[in-house]
Amino acid sequence: MTELAVETGQPQRSLSTGAARNLATTTKSVPQVQATSPRWLLRMLPWVEAKGAAYRVNRRLTYTAGTGKVRFAGTAAAAAVVPATLAELPFLHGIADHGLLHAIAAGLTRSEFGPGETIPPADAVFVIAHGKVTRHSAGKYGHQAVLGTLADGDYFGNLDGNPWPFGMTALTPCILFTLTRRLAEELAGQHLASYRERGAKPSNAKGEATIEVASGHDGEEDLPGTFAAYELEPREHELGVAQTVLRVHSRVADLYSDPMNQVEHQLRLAIEALRERQESDLVRFLLHSADISQRLHTREGPPTPDDMDALLARRRKTRLFLAHPRAIAAFGRECTKRRLYPESTEVDGKTVHSWRGVPLLPSDKIPVTARSTTSIIAMRTGEQDHGVIGLRQTGIPDEHEPGLSVRFTGIDEQAIISYLVSAYYSAAVLVPDALGMLDNVELGH
Repeated sequence: MTELAVETGQPQRSLSTGAARNLATTTKSVPQVQATSPRWLLRMLPWVEAKGAAYRVNRRLTYTAGTGKVRFAGTAAAAAVVPATLAELPFLHGIADHGLLHAIAAGLTRSEFGPGETIPPADAVFVIAHGKVTRHSAGKYGHQAVLGTLADGDYFGNLDGNPWPFGMTALTPCILFTLTRRLAEELAGQHLASYRERGAKPSNAKGEATIEVASGHDGEEDLPGTFAAYELEPREHELGVAQTVLRVHSRVADLYSDPMNQVEHQLRLAIEALRERQESDLVRFLLHSADISQRLHTREGPPTPDDMDALLARRRKTRLFLAHPRAIAAFGRECTKRRLYPESTEVDGKTVHSWRGVPLLPSDKIPVTARSTTSIIAMRTGEQDHGVIGLRQTGIPDEHEPGLSVRFTGIDEQAIISYLVSAYYSAAVLVPDALGMLDNVELGH
């Protein structure tokens, strides 16, 4: 008696579907993968050939030194300066004496300010360990003009004794470390004098060595002689690599490749994983490559239209925003609060959100911290526009896709076929203002 008859108590009158499937050819899908993302960065970057596996970015000579970011160890309540990162401050840049940096770090004084408290001016430099601080000044007509927001790792103040041209107010609970002029002169007086001398060199608004030009003269004036100085040690970007060894048993490849080629689909899934890793590596590169002058902080918490406008204003021809999907949702909420409804645009056949005509593309490769903060990237792309470019080399042996090779490496004694799958890539930021970042973007409601 069949299983059906046992369950229903009635005799089976026809062939069951379970038995019939043994003689049928099922309709099936190709292997699916949940981790595949749109990979907008790989699609939007202009790819440039990097012959010799390296790309050198030549720039005009700049006098700007230091990134201006100081790191801190421990929790906010027990924050401590990482001494080596003090050398990232412009006036301490280039100090290789770790003992001196430790002495300076030990001499810093800690202070705390609550929201709304004013930080009194002093002949000192303040480094923000935790929190946000707004910089403001009196406007032309007596109102208070907000000049920007500083956050973790930023600094403000001066060591030249001049009065502050702005006021500083804590926006959130803040922890600051103070480096007084007296301590700096005692420990690094010679280096400070050298910094002041370097800062006297003529430069343009971007910190580049000035090219002298005369204009508006009349008659036989003596014209200035000049030349364009280049960086003596330009940065070179070498191609990185992501690799894996794909293994397929010969019996599987021989006997189970109809109607779908097993090797082909194994290879397709391996390449998907490599491309995901490639975009993740490039996003991480961009997050660490943004110049300090191009890093902004949100004025409050979530990303607002004002924040996005400030990010746009830092560069010409912004081609795209790249943000975590949760950051895009947070921006949408802020727009809705203001009764603003950003337009959509079409990119590569897909409809995406945009702001001021610039597409806002999602990428889950941008990290979200444990405190639900993230970053939004803005960039200009292409060599002609001095933007961000992707680097790869085509025409490599056993090339399967541009910059990606699949090389047969043999069959071992267990009859397992092996293929070496390799992707070669990198990226370069041609000038600092090609890449901008909105940091400390809060995602909570």
